[in-house]
Amino acid sequence: MAAPASTTAPATKVIREVFALGRSPFKTFDPFLFCMYHNDTYPASTKDTLGPDPKLLRSRDIGSDFSYEGGWSMYHGTTVPGFPAHPHRGFETITVTRTGLVDHSDSVKCTARYGEGDTQWLTAGGGIQHAEMFPLLHPDRPNTLQLFQVWLNLPRKSKMCTPYFSMFWKEETPMAELPTLPLRAGAATPAEKAMSKVIAGELEGVTPLPPPPDSWAAAPDSDVAVWTVDIPANAAVTLPAARGGASSTRAVYFVKGGQLEIGGGEAVVAPMNGARVAAEVPLVLGAVDEPAEVLVLQGRPIGEPVVKHGPFVMNTREEIMQCFADYRRTEFGGWPWESGDHAHPRDMPRHAVHMGGRKEFPPNKAEESAKQQPPPQPKKPQE
Repeated sequence: MAAPASTTAPATKVIREVFALGRSPFKTFDPFLFCMYHNDTYPASTKDTLGPDPKLLRSRDIGSDFSYEGGWSMYHGTTVPGFPAHPHRGFETITVTRTGLVDHSDSVKCTARYGEGDTQWLTAGGGIQHAEMFPLLHPDRPNTLQLFQVWLNLPRKSKMCTPYFSMFWKEETPMAELPTLPLRAGAATPAEKAMSKVIAGELEGVTPLPPPPDSWAAAPDSDVAVWTVDIPANAAVTLPAARGGASSTRAVYFVKGGQLEIGGGEAVVAPMNGARVAAEVPLVLGAVDEPAEVLVLQGRPIGEPVVKHGPFVMNTREEIMQCFADYRRTEFGGWPWESGDHAHPRDMPRHAVHMGGRKEFPPNKAEESAKQQPPPQPKKPQE
């Protein structure tokens, strides 16, 4: 495989390791804890629900369906796919959507419908319950869902901070145009542009939206970056060296395309492979034959002990045990919605209701008329 035109791999070995990705959580590196990729091609919904025909569920382990049978899973959902109410403490979730929608509800009375390029950034802090359901809005055609959920650790000083809910609408999320070169010497420069969604970490002079106030990403020297990178077929791009240099970690996750050339020729990998790479040198990525979709996670390690148990991430085993005790006692504020798998009506537009009841809609004129609908209100289950 020829190296990208006018691009030379640095003398320093760029690739530290290559690893396979699957439907289980991806390998991640401090300050990241977890990365899950959902790529589900759901069937049409029934006319009366936001879920698939019950006939399609008979062979599945409903309540814990990770089978990917037919190209999709119900996960912990019973009617609507997704993840009904569950607790978290000690870290943040960053849900980066590509296609499809997510219905969010939580124990601090925030709620949202988001997707199709939106990002939700949730600081669990001292404790929150949330539900993430995947509504199938279309009864007349398949419903595709593609998203990443990333867990970013919190430092010890912030693990018990107040929960924080934020939405980065696709219309407001900065995009960086990356200079492209032909992958093969002598070929024409690709007409299409390589684009990166800048969720965290400056790229090509593009500044991201502010992260939550207690996030590790809010620390000036954290060097946290979360970028999706879309590379045209037979094009190469160069990502700059991390500002933190060798003290930062950097990983790339290749989820869709033909093949990806990493490090100016050090490796060529198929989709659903990742690599830990040197952060102190520029990184060359090339899309072989087909457009490539890549996620990049980068950051300076927090460097503190990590003790994980299910939905809780703390620094000691004793703190984990306290998580369970606190959750049994308080339920992290309780669950204010009618059901643990709360989903919005089919015709509800993308929206968010923040702490204190502040309503927010994306700046999309096509959805203006739908803004007149009252947002959902939390309700206690009937006694």
